[in-house]
Amino acid sequence: MNRIIKVVPILMLFVLMASCSSVKVASDYDKNANFNQYKTFAFYKTGIDKAEISDLDKRRILRAIESELMAKGFTKSENPDMLVSIFTKSRDKVNVYNNNYGYGPYGYGWGWSPYYWNSGYSSVSTSTEGTLYVDLIDANKKELVWQGMGIGFISQNMEKKEERIKEFVAKIMEKYPPGMVN
Repeated sequence: MNRIIKVVPILMLFVLMASCSSVKVASDYDKNANFNQYKTFAFYKTGIDKAEISDLDKRRILRAIESELMAKGFTKSENPDMLVSIFTKSRDKVNVYNNNYGYGPYGYGWGWSPYYWNSGYSSVSTSTEGTLYVDLIDANKKELVWQGMGIGFISQNMEKKEERIKEFVAKIMEKYPPGMVN
């Protein structure tokens, strides 16, 4: 019984973390833009250089965006209709799980228990929540016409990082072009 009391909070923490693993996305766009006119793209180096992430992660993100746009029928060009830029933010989150209810192995409720010292469980973990913005800019007007945003937890595991970046980008790009049923 004592083992169950210690294991249940750990399982709840894993379930909570698993439920937080998805990417939340949103997008906004210029309602007057004609998205059918955009057929070609290029990356906007000036904007991309400002993103405060490693060059390795930038390349991972750009490869994922390029793959998604090409799958939608776009062509990479030296003379593009649309420029692609990115912006990133991140913040560390501290997660504290505290289970000190005073339940002893014999089911004592709130308050005093002779086994109180053995019944509580606390854990602290940290995770990094990242936000990726993908900006699509009309190359002729130099105006932002579409912006997609994805928020989710970033994997620190290098083997899973590229997979996670692809997931972020794919979820964001599902929203482009606006008005399409996904």
